[in-house]
Amino acid sequence: QVQLVESGGGLVQAGGSLRLSCAASEGTFGSYNVAWFRQAPGKERDIVAAIRWSAGATYYTDSLKGRFTISRDNAKNTVYLQMNSLKPEDTAVYFCAVRAASVLWKVRPEQYNYWGQGTQVTVSS
Repeated sequence: QVQLVESGGGLVQAGGSLRLSCAASEGTFGSYNVAWFRQAPGKERDIVAAIRWSAGATYYTDSLKGRFTISRDNAKNTVYLQMNSLKPEDTAVYFCAVRAASVLWKVRPEQYNYWGQGTQVTVSS
């Protein structure tokens, strides 16, 4: 059982940056893949990035490569999502999620077992 707590969302102007955090309040990430998803109003929940905790390997959805960076802090048992050059279309609720580690990257929400409560990111134009 893993309980996830996200933080770091907020309101930012276009071009600004935010860093989201996902901490495991119970359990550890040791044998998991951790992913960030986002869901805008009226849209599906889409993957943003993922990290394989043990090896540190990362995955990014193509459209966000270069602007978003996922990373981990082993000591703090926390995963981060650094978001730069934010655009109004990045406005969404951002969720972190975990699943058992897998060789192939899993990108669909139903493939993840544990979810945080979500944190709102709003980018104004």
